[in-house]
Amino acid sequence: MHCISLPSSHLLLHSPPKTTLKLASHVSPRMFFNDSATNNNSGSTNGFSLIKNVSQLLWGASLPPGILISTVRTAWTSTWQIMMSQLAPSDPSGAYTRPPSKFRLNPTAATTKLHLYVGLPCPWAHRTLIVRALKGLEEAVPVSVAGHGLDGSWEFKDVPDKDNDILVPTMDRVNRCRNLKEVYRLRKGGYDGRATVPMLWDVEKKEVVCNESYDIIEFFNSGLNELAQHPGLDLSPLELKEEIEEWNRVIYPNVNNGVYRCGFAQSQEAYDVAVSGLFSTLARIDDHLGSSRYLCGDRLTLADICLFTTLIRFDLVYNVLFKCTKKKLLEYTNLHAYMRDVYQIPKVAATCNFLEIMDGYYRMLFPLNPGSIRPVMPSVCEHEFLCRPSEREAMSSVGKRVQHVLTCNVEP
Repeated sequence: MHCISLPSSHLLLHSPPKTTLKLASHVSPRMFFNDSATNNNSGSTNGFSLIKNVSQLLWGASLPPGILISTVRTAWTSTWQIMMSQLAPSDPSGAYTRPPSKFRLNPTAATTKLHLYVGLPCPWAHRTLIVRALKGLEEAVPVSVAGHGLDGSWEFKDVPDKDNDILVPTMDRVNRCRNLKEVYRLRKGGYDGRATVPMLWDVEKKEVVCNESYDIIEFFNSGLNELAQHPGLDLSPLELKEEIEEWNRVIYPNVNNGVYRCGFAQSQEAYDVAVSGLFSTLARIDDHLGSSRYLCGDRLTLADICLFTTLIRFDLVYNVLFKCTKKKLLEYTNLHAYMRDVYQIPKVAATCNFLEIMDGYYRMLFPLNPGSIRPVMPSVCEHEFLCRPSEREAMSSVGKRVQHVLTCNVEP
């Protein structure tokens, strides 16, 4: 995820000409200037008051003239298209095309001294945090958590940990960089591409090991078992690999990337195609989960982790900001219970910082939300609601296997 912001603009008030103007509204120029002069609020508030008073002076209580509305609409549309072309590259139809990951994993080149870089709003980074936690790799693979910057970059900042139960943004704990782009540039030969999360870093070689999320979670699942606290937990068993891959082929384009194809669509036609694929796929999965605890039966797999990180953000962000409005996830009985079931697995909830997720989308994706106003969190997305019993354990004869593996022999 990589976002763009615009440079600040400045409004200048020029002295009015000496000729007298007849105004349709009863606004006194003296009142106008006195109001600005006596405003003791911040600069942004003064700027807003200035704009408001200028508009009252020009056309009173009436709407702005049509030619101004048309001009502003054209200017904004052109600017929006420029920003979206960088934020969300599209094909000729206006459909979002996700850029491929630059650094793919070479397991033989990876060392045991690794460091993980993530951002809490990002669903792709969230996958790696969950698998890292479930496998018990917290000590073997330390993490630095970047926060969202106003310019759309990933920045490191020391956020007081008021709640020890969830992850929060941190400083760069290994390279002491100010932002993620600086970390990427430390590698041999530098790097001027998109600085994305998640990113797995080789501490000794100062090199990017991988920034493709699925490569990382596969590696965490099976490539570091000698360092894992739960080496017996296999989220991609050989006998289920084909089924996992089948689900990934359905879920990635239509759900994981599907919500982005809705939100980043740059034409009505592209949006219509994306939203149709998204909701038809959600209906299919909801129907499947009516008789299966997880996607692949009784066992939690990487396919479930990949689906979960999109579902947990659906009513929180995608339903509103990305225009995925046909149905809320809450309206899917099986899907919502399934999401709560995964959320309640030990250590998963600690990876879900809902305020950081909302800030990362509503305040980082300026082209989709120019006012940067973060809406109130839906009550159904609050921790207490998500902890309501899912009642899905009864669907599996080995329904408590995951919880058993994760809770046995674990130090508090």
